Amino acid sequence: MAPTLTFNPALTLVPEPLSPASFAQFGTAIQSPLPRDLSVAVQPTSLPPNPHTPTPILANQNSALKFSPISPMLDNYKNGPSGTPSATRLTMFCCFPRKLRSITATNQPEKEAFDVRILERHPYTHQTFIPTDLSSHSKVGNGEEEPVFLVVVAPTLKGETTTAKDEAGEVITIRDPPDLRNAKAFIGRGGQAVTYAAGTWHAPMVVLGPRRVDFVVVQHVNGVDDEDCQEAAFGEGINVDLGYKGQYGRKELAGPRLWTAAKL
Repeated sequence: MAPTLTFNPALTLVPEPLSPASFAQFGTAIQSPLPRDLSVAVQPTSLPPNPHTPTPILANQNSALKFSPISPMLDNYKNGPSGTPSATRLTMFCCFPRKLRSITATNQPEKEAFDVRILERHPYTHQTFIPTDLSSHSKVGNGEEEPVFLVVVAPTLKGETTTAKDEAGEVITIRDPPDLRNAKAFIGRGGQAVTYAAGTWHAPMVVLGPRRVDFVVVQHVNGVDDEDCQEAAFGEGINVDLGYKGQYGRKELAGPRLWTAAKL
C-alpha cells in the first residue's frame, strides 16, 4: 500500500492538449511530425524544420522517412542503492475507462472530474506508453468518439523530503516527493504516445471515453521494488476538471471546442 502524504494542497487542474512543447518539462510527447495526408516519401530537405523531432533520413528503399531517436529511454539503474542490473521490458496495460465524479451546481450543466489519489515515479528509467488501438480519426465507424487518455504529472522536489503515513499508521520520510503545486494534466489522443522522464511523478494511466485502450509500455526494470517504482498517496488528492458531463464521447464537443468547454 502506498504511503499517504501528511500534507498536500487541494488542487484543481484543467487539462490541456498533449503536445511536445507543453509536455517537455515532464518527458516526451510522441506524435508524427508529418501531415496526415502525406502519402509519398519526400526528400527530407523539403520538410519544414521541427524543433521537437530529429532531422529525418530516407529509409526502406526510399519508401519511408526515418526519425531517430524520437524519445530517450534512459537507464540509470547503475546509480541505484542495490546495484542490481536492469533489463528492458515490454508490457501491455489494458486500461479500462475510469469512473468520474459528478459536479452539480444550481442552474449549471452537470460537470465531471477525475480524482487523483496516487502518483508514482520510476527514479532510474524512462517509461513510454504507446496506445495500440487508438485511431487518429475523431470517431470510429459506428459514429462514437474515440476514447482519450488523461496524463497527470508533477515534477520531483529533488533533494527535499516530506512525511507520510504507512499502512500501519507510522510516520515515515518520503525523499524527492512530488511538487504538487506545479502538477499539470494533459489530454492525449489517437496518434500520440507519451514518455515519462526518469523521476517524473505521474498518475497511473487514465482512460476517458466509451471503451478500454491497450498500451504497450517500454521501460527498464531490475526487480527491486523501491528502485523500480515509488508511490505517494493523497487524502484530498488532486482533482481534474473535465468539463461538461459526456464531453468525452460527444462528437458535437470534439476538436477545438473541447478545450473551450473544458475551461468554462
